[in-house]
Amino acid sequence: MKTLFDPIRIGDLLLKNRIFMAPLTRMRSKQPGNIPYELNAEYYSQRTQAGLIISEATQISPLGQGYPGTPGIHTQPQVDGWRQVTTAVHNKGGKIFLQLWHVGRISHSSHHPYEGLPVAPSAIKPSGMVTTANWQQVPYETPRALDISEIPGIVEQYQQAARNARQALFDGVEIHGANGYLLDQFLQDSTNRRTDHYGGSVENRARLLLEVVDAVVALWGKERVGVRLSPYGTFNDISDSHPLKLFTYVIKELSRREIAYVHVIEPRATGAGGGDSVYENAPSTSATFRHLFNGVFISAGGYTFQTATEAVESNQVDAVAFGRLFISNPDLPMRFKALAELNKYNRATFYGGAHVGYTDYPFMEQ
Repeated sequence: MKTLFDPIRIGDLLLKNRIFMAPLTRMRSKQPGNIPYELNAEYYSQRTQAGLIISEATQISPLGQGYPGTPGIHTQPQVDGWRQVTTAVHNKGGKIFLQLWHVGRISHSSHHPYEGLPVAPSAIKPSGMVTTANWQQVPYETPRALDISEIPGIVEQYQQAARNARQALFDGVEIHGANGYLLDQFLQDSTNRRTDHYGGSVENRARLLLEVVDAVVALWGKERVGVRLSPYGTFNDISDSHPLKLFTYVIKELSRREIAYVHVIEPRATGAGGGDSVYENAPSTSATFRHLFNGVFISAGGYTFQTATEAVESNQVDAVAFGRLFISNPDLPMRFKALAELNKYNRATFYGGAHVGYTDYPFMEQ
C-alpha cells in the first residue's frame, strides 16, 4: 500500500515523498521589477522536505500581473533572482517547479500602466475589488477582449517564460489553468463569450490552454510539465454551465499528451470555491476526474494528514499538495511522520510584509 512518505516518480524525476508544497502567492517580491531575492530564497529553502515545491504563481509578462509584490519571469533580473531561489533549494536536496501565470482580467491597469487595461477572452468585468499597485482596494475595471491576432503572442509569452524558467534552473514548470485566471477564463463560459475558434464549444474554449501546453512541452519535454485546474471552483467570479463536460474533455486531452501531472483543487478549499460556491454539493474533483488521467494525479485543498493519508492509500490521488500547513510548518513532512503538533498559521501575515509570518515559523525540535 502506498503512503504519503513513499517516493514517487514524476516524469524522469524521483521525488522523496508525496507531500508537496502547493503554489502560494505571498506578495513578497517587493523589489523594484518584481524580482525574487534573498528572503524568498530562504523561505523556499526552508521547505525542501517537500517531495516537490511548486512555486508561487509567477507572471509571464507585465500584463500577466494582477497583484503587488508578485514575482515575474519575463526579465533577466527576474531570472537571476529566481536562480538564487532554485540554487538554495537544490543545495538542500529539494526539487522545485515554477508555476507560470497570467491573471487576465483579475488585474488593474496600475500594475501595467504602459499596457493599459487588463485583457480577457471577453470584456466582462469581475465582481469584487482588486488591489492596485499601491496596495489600495478599488473595483475591478472592465477588461479589454483579446483580439484573435494577439493570442499567438500570449502562447509565445508562455513559451518564453518556460525558457526563462530553464535558465533559472527550475526542475520543471506548472501551467496555471485554475482559479479564474486567464487560461481558466478561456475555459469557462461565464467569462468566455467569444464567437471565434477560441469560444463557444468546449473544444474551442480549451484551445488556448492546450496550445500553451503544447508550446511549453515542446521546450521542456512532457515529463517536466504539469497543469493546475480548479473544476467547480468559483474563486475570482468564475463558473461554467457544464463543468463535468468541460473538465472531462480537458483532462482527457492532457492525459493524451502524457504530461508529468495534473494538479486539481478540491472545491471545499477557500481558494477554489471562494467560500461561496455556485455549485451546490460540488463533488470531489479527485473522485470525479482521477480515472481520466493516466499520469500522476495531485490534489490540493484543505487536506489534513489523516485525509491525505486516506486519499493516497486508497489510490484516489498519487500525491497531496499542502498550502497553509506548509506556510506555518516548514518541516511539515517531518512533523507528519512524528505525529507532532503543528504550528498554527497567521492569516494576517499571508500576503505582503517581510520575514514575519514568512521565514520565522519554528522548526520542530529534534
